[in-house]
Formats: sequence, structure tokens, C-alpha cells
Amino acid sequence: MREQIVGGHWPVGTKLPGETILAKELGVGRSTVREALRAPSGAGLLQPRQGAGVFVFATEPVEDWPTRLRGAAVNDVYEVRMAVEVHAARLAAHRRTPADVTAMEAALEGRRAASTGDDVAFVDADIAFHATVVAAAHSPVLADLFTEFAPVLREGLVELLTLTGLRTHDPNTADDAHAALVRAVAGGDAETAAEVLRKELQDPFGG
Repeated sequence: MREQIVGGHWPVGTKLPGETILAKELGVGRSTVREALRAPSGAGLLQPRQGAGVFVFATEPVEDWPTRLRGAAVNDVYEVRMAVEVHAARLAAHRRTPADVTAMEAALEGRRAASTGDDVAFVDADIAFHATVVAAAHSPVLADLFTEFAPVLREGLVELLTLTGLRTHDPNTADDAHAALVRAVAGGDAETAAEVLRKELQDPFGG
């Protein structure tokens, strides 16, 4: 069915045949047809209209957010990261709880401990640290955005460290900036927190 829609068998705006007709054409039961309509509807290809039927809305599927992120350039992801994390740091300074500060401090120590490991372990610890800052903002949408682009971010940062060999001379690179961020958030200094993070993200691992 999806192939027929994408292939233009039913032009955009066309009403699909009823379930009984489709079932006969496809050689399946009506319940199977009903189930099969869900996927192309979710991909934006079909549009059910109450009391009117199901219509072809598009012949190109709409990529969901995770799919688009996986294909995005690291630079584009970094622009989103800048917007999300800098704002999150500012909010975190206003909304953090003692438990949030404890989590950030523990993640900072985890980052330091990971500095003795390889680049992958260090990047994982770095992202885990930043996740605690975003969590301290207590904004579910910002947290969800960070979670979605974290895998792409991880891949880009590992590649960056591999290509530059940055940690050869400074295994715990940018530790001062991360410690300053914790102090600013813990102290309720929103503007300093945002500025520290903005400078750090402009030069990843550069401190």
C-alpha cells in the first residue's frame, strides 16, 4: 500500500477505496487493511477525515524528528545544542534543587574519572554531565530535545577528539569551564551560567 501511494497509484487528494475493496485488491482481510492504513497515516501520507474516508495527503513520507537528526550535520546539531543548553543553564540557575546540584557535582567527578579512559568513555561522561544541567532546568521539552540529539552529538564529539588528539596533552580538557558552570548554577547566577556554557560550546572541549 505504501509503495502504491509513493508511486502515485492514487494521486494526492484522491480518496482511497473503502476497506472492503482494498481488502479484495490486496488479498487480505479488512482488519489487516485497517491496521495497514495506520503506518502511512503516521508518516503523513494519508489523512483520515471523519465521515468522509481516507485521502492521499502526500506521496513523500514526512521524516520524524529522530530520523532527521540522525541525518543532520554535526554543525547543525551544535546550533540546536547551543540554543537548548544555554537556555537550560539559565533556567537551571533559577530552578535547581539541592538534589540537582548533587547530581551535577557527581557527574563532574564522573567526567574527571573518565579522563583516564578512552575518548568514547570521556565523551559519554561529558554528555552525562551536560544532561544533569539540562535536567536541573526542570523543562521536559528541553530535556526531550537534548535526549533526541545526544546520540548525534556523541558521534560528532568522538570524531572530533579522534581527529584532533586534543586529550593527548590535556586528558580532562575543559574541566575548569565545567566546574565554573556547576558553581554558577549552584549559586543561582543565571547569566554567568549561560555565558560559561556559551563560551564552552563555541569551542568544544576547548575550555
